[in-house]
Amino acid sequence: MIKIIDGGLAADDRGVLSFANEFGFEGVKRFYMVENFSTDVIRAWHGHLKEAKYVMVVSGSAIVAGVQMSDSQAPDKNAKVERFVLSARKPNVIFIPAGYANGFRPLENGTKIIYLSTSTLEESKGDDYRFPADYWGEKVWQVENR
Repeated sequence: MIKIIDGGLAADDRGVLSFANEFGFEGVKRFYMVENFSTDVIRAWHGHLKEAKYVMVVSGSAIVAGVQMSDSQAPDKNAKVERFVLSARKPNVIFIPAGYANGFRPLENGTKIIYLSTSTLEESKGDDYRFPADYWGEKVWQVENR
């Protein structure tokens, strides 16, 4: 199950401090940061059976989603997608467990997302499953008007 680790902001006359104090680095073997050239680009779906990930938006905002893969070759297209809107203005870390596919769509130009992985790059290459961005429907990536 995907888990949210709440973070926060502290501001004073010196500036702003973003944090996620409840996050621990247990099992993390590497990290990387992603920034798309356009808010129209969706990076999805990317799954792993053994690798888990932690996701944090450090600049801008994004729709981040995950879905449990019932089968790594042909997952159930009706599986429930868990969808979150993450923002650097309200820091949170999302834990995406092994056995899930995940993806994101930036909502602002300049959005930067840090991924922390429980696998080395070599381990990840042998545990890599990819699906089209619309595999679980296009609605996942649409902005909901309210």
